[in-house]
Amino acid sequence: MVMMEKQTRTDRISNLPWDVLDAILVHLPLKDAARTSILSSKWRYKWISLSQFVFDDKCFSNTLLNKVDRWGEIMKIIHRVQKNHSGQIDKFKLAAYCCPNHLDLDQWMHFLAEKGIKEFVLKEFYFIRRFKLPCCLFSCQQLRHLELYGCTFKLPPEFKGFKCLASLQLRQVCVDSDTLESLILQCPVLESLILLKIDGLTCLKIHNPNLKYLKIYTEFGNIYLENNPLLSSIDIHPTSVNLEMNMFCSLEEWKACNLFRVLGCLSGVKRLSLSGHFLEFLGTSNVPERLPERFNRLMALELREVSFKSLNEVMVFLAILQSAPNLEELSISHRDLEVGSYDIPIVEFLKSRYLLGSLNHLQVVRMRGIMVSRPEWELIKLILASSPALKTMTIVKYRGSRIPESVFLQVERASENAKIISLTL
Repeated sequence: MVMMEKQTRTDRISNLPWDVLDAILVHLPLKDAARTSILSSKWRYKWISLSQFVFDDKCFSNTLLNKVDRWGEIMKIIHRVQKNHSGQIDKFKLAAYCCPNHLDLDQWMHFLAEKGIKEFVLKEFYFIRRFKLPCCLFSCQQLRHLELYGCTFKLPPEFKGFKCLASLQLRQVCVDSDTLESLILQCPVLESLILLKIDGLTCLKIHNPNLKYLKIYTEFGNIYLENNPLLSSIDIHPTSVNLEMNMFCSLEEWKACNLFRVLGCLSGVKRLSLSGHFLEFLGTSNVPERLPERFNRLMALELREVSFKSLNEVMVFLAILQSAPNLEELSISHRDLEVGSYDIPIVEFLKSRYLLGSLNHLQVVRMRGIMVSRPEWELIKLILASSPALKTMTIVKYRGSRIPESVFLQVERASENAKIISLTL
């Protein structure tokens, strides 16, 4: 009986190995992990030695709304960690509405650099001027994931690359084209690269033999994507393409077709998502009927905010289609939200196209925001007549009543089993 009472009173959790306790506590919001300090004297400082520190909005009470005061609360925790932490810190993340003091953040980053940080994330916070990254961050050779926001940086002369970095995301960061190119090149195991609203880019050059995923949502003047043999998923949606920013093109490059120059080296891509603005950029100079080297691995193609008033965009779109013989999924959204005049050459161009043999594997088509203009209708007919394996075509019309089913019965179809779903926004 005494033995049973003794076993009942045993604090098994407190006696767990530290790595087990750490694995439990890091899954709690930091505010809740800190509350464990009141459990007993054994637990008083355990949370201070965590391997991960995530500062998000869950760290604050609902009544604390002032961004400066919020940073003050974060610094109270940071000061305690700096004073008492023993061991390694694997992850730091700042994703809260607060106004960081740049000097505080600089000192904290020096502390993290000494702790062998592996995952460093500046996600979102309030800033008036961008934070200048300290050089110590570029000495963190164990970094595997780096996410930067609201800062500016240059590579220090002694930078030897991030040998372990697999994922890099930059958002609202100020960096020049040469610095970014050099950083990407010096990350030999980089697999994922995301660039969002970057300031300072004139010519975007991305070369990395290990890169697999690329997402670009930023303005640039020109782009080069050579020497990325493993790149399989690409998402390019520039806010605009400012050709006046480009200072690097030779006369020969200006004369060359951007479609061939930019996408011609990406024959291994499996998923491709492009915006209408980027299609317009790709359509400079003479657009070929199809690319010399086909996208034999391309399975999914998404084209967002395409203008059917632009012959260049339509020509590039069809050139990509005719270069993707194994395409299975096609998604298109429209950016012209008002019916207007359409150039006759666009309609005639679509009527003249013959895609039979190019879309033998196409199974799913989604078209959203359609106005049912003449160019759009010609494209719908072209796809239906050229896709023998088509299973579903979903057409979402912008405003008004949906397209009657009887209209589609009059259209030639290569697939007898194709189901057409007509909807309206």
